[in-house]
Amino acid sequence: MKIQLFASGALAFGGVILMGMGLYFAFLRPPMLPEDIRYMGASLAQIQAAMPGLGPWLARVFGVLGGYMFATGLLTFYVAVTGFRTGRLGAITVVSVSGLASIGWMAITNFAIDSDFKWFLLAFTLPWLAALMLALLRSWRKTT
Repeated sequence: MKIQLFASGALAFGGVILMGMGLYFAFLRPPMLPEDIRYMGASLAQIQAAMPGLGPWLARVFGVLGGYMFATGLLTFYVAVTGFRTGRLGAITVVSVSGLASIGWMAITNFAIDSDFKWFLLAFTLPWLAALMLALLRSWRKTT
């Protein structure tokens, strides 16, 4: 029982992290970070001259992305405090796939583009990974 509580708590914490990231992307993230400009290999002035509407468009894109991140975090939190606590294989599978598709893929992509935030985002995957490992440990212990 204690293992599953730790697993649920870790997953709930991961959900809160995703909600916080969603709020950051929706309301605080600037359209272009210094790493974005470095990755494109052009100066901000060159980018703005070539694509004057890029900044406002990216602000909208990140607003939508932030909303999805917040929703994913909220649903992750809800699953953590409800179905995930039971240790059902279906819940573990859903959490595995959704975590890989959300925070996991974001971390992988940030390593691929050599983001300034890659280690920070990798750390954000740790509660999700811990929750999965603990849930699998509990599931394994129940079968032995």
